[in-house]
Amino acid sequence: MSHASDTLVMGKIGAPYGVKGWVKITSYTDELDGIFSYTPWLVGQEGNAKEIVVDQWRTHNKGLVAKLVGVETRDDAESIKNLNISIKAQQLPQLDGDEFYWRELVGMQVVTEQGYNLGVVKELFETGANDVMLIKANLKDAFGQKERMVPYLIDQVVKQVDREAKTIQVDWDPSF
Repeated sequence: MSHASDTLVMGKIGAPYGVKGWVKITSYTDELDGIFSYTPWLVGQEGNAKEIVVDQWRTHNKGLVAKLVGVETRDDAESIKNLNISIKAQQLPQLDGDEFYWRELVGMQVVTEQGYNLGVVKELFETGANDVMLIKANLKDAFGQKERMVPYLIDQVVKQVDREAKTIQVDWDPSF
């Protein structure tokens, strides 16, 4: 079963900028200003977030600053400092059928072409060469593994991803 959250953290509110309610923004998106492609924002901790709309934004030096609706003073800006900026998962663009968000892959079972269950995808991360799946092995792993790192290379290692069955089929030696 996939453990994909209903919300995704896209950035963080930083320190106040000026006296008219502007704040610095830390963006976790690939493109620095990509965070502004998503609206409204959910600002706060999960379960206690408030919807906020960006009124204006601009780049400043090598960062971003924004004026948020309802944040009118420096004190208002100070009150939201260091809060997460999240969006609802439905705000993400739809992908082609053979493309996946990492969040969709986390929690899927990873099985070899020979039927050996390697475990569950715990997380994915980038390396210089390719993306890697960190797989938490089953409790009774025949090879004594607790975790495995398997490259996420479509057609070379990853042979099939089945959204419905929540499985990823790989060409991988379980003894690695």
